[in-house]
Amino acid sequence: MAIVIEPYRQEHESAVQEFNRRLQQSSGDPDLVFSQSAIPRWLPPANNHPVWNEFFVAVEGSAVRGAYGLKQEMVLVRGKGLHRVACYHHPLSEGIIDRKYATVGALLARDALARQPFLYALGMGGSDRPIAKMLKVLGFTLTPIPFYFRVVHPYRFLLEMQALRQARWRAMAMNIAAATGTGWLAIKSAQAASKLRNRTPDFVAEEIPEFSDWADELWNHAQGIVSMAAVRDAKTLRLLYRADVTSIKRLRVCRNNAHVGWAIIGQRRKDPKYGQMRVGSIVDCWAAPENAAAVAQAATQALEKEGVDLIVSNQSHQVWYRAFETGGFLKGPSTFVFAASRKLTELLEPLEETRPSLHITRADGDGLPANF
Repeated sequence: MAIVIEPYRQEHESAVQEFNRRLQQSSGDPDLVFSQSAIPRWLPPANNHPVWNEFFVAVEGSAVRGAYGLKQEMVLVRGKGLHRVACYHHPLSEGIIDRKYATVGALLARDALARQPFLYALGMGGSDRPIAKMLKVLGFTLTPIPFYFRVVHPYRFLLEMQALRQARWRAMAMNIAAATGTGWLAIKSAQAASKLRNRTPDFVAEEIPEFSDWADELWNHAQGIVSMAAVRDAKTLRLLYRADVTSIKRLRVCRNNAHVGWAIIGQRRKDPKYGQMRVGSIVDCWAAPENAAAVAQAATQALEKEGVDLIVSNQSHQVWYRAFETGGFLKGPSTFVFAASRKLTELLEPLEETRPSLHITRADGDGLPANF
């Protein structure tokens, strides 16, 4: 029977639940799950909303064999104005557990491209993962988004950072470094080296319940420095970071009683690679170049006050990764990849020139894990 891809409707919900059960039971991975509701919890379609989610399912008879989401949004491209693009996210295929359906993954991606040629995907766990390789075959351009981290509590980091402790000899070395204090000294020295050479201007940061018109001023003032950025005006920010969402904090940063930037921070959900550490994330941020360092520092201080052991962030724009580097962050290997379709890549050409000023953060794409 032929597989047909169509919009996810309420009548598909029971088949999606069965699809999820098959994936989880066969793989043992609890994260292999698609939305049980046809109506997105985060960014449901609504009149006059500039950004929304929509879901699609691959149906074979009465069974669902695959599914994916599209986050429709507006981006600003320097010199070319506003364009509607879509993020291809949460693609799941029965081919993960049954080779009979090995082609479903490609069917999903091609269907998404047909619906929105200006398509991108973000994250994916690295360019060596199957989905990233498949998108590359389909003509997508892959760009890693730099990863930055700051160790707040070196002792906890050395004992709990499971991603670095896989080799027995390295785990032993980290144990010794933690016990003797040499690890604490090495980490703190490395993080302090660049920070000592740079002074962050005075600023005041406050937590806010919701974005308002002042965010429009910041968006309009700073948009000229980006080659591409998803629209971050007040209306869009209120949708992305709703006032009733308590898993994040919205920070407004001021200097001399003037708004100079904002940041979104939160604590990441538990991940085996981080052990028992509390991991804070600087999810999103916006400011003019001269204020980027102050915003990065404000977000860092807010997370440190929450008692996190490690702070992480992904930043693509050269202004922002310099702000994090001068703020005592270290650069690590990135598994967070931006994949742009042929049409979107053409829109961004010449890519070698525009790539350093793409503004992509962890909040772009499908957003926070809790959203899904």
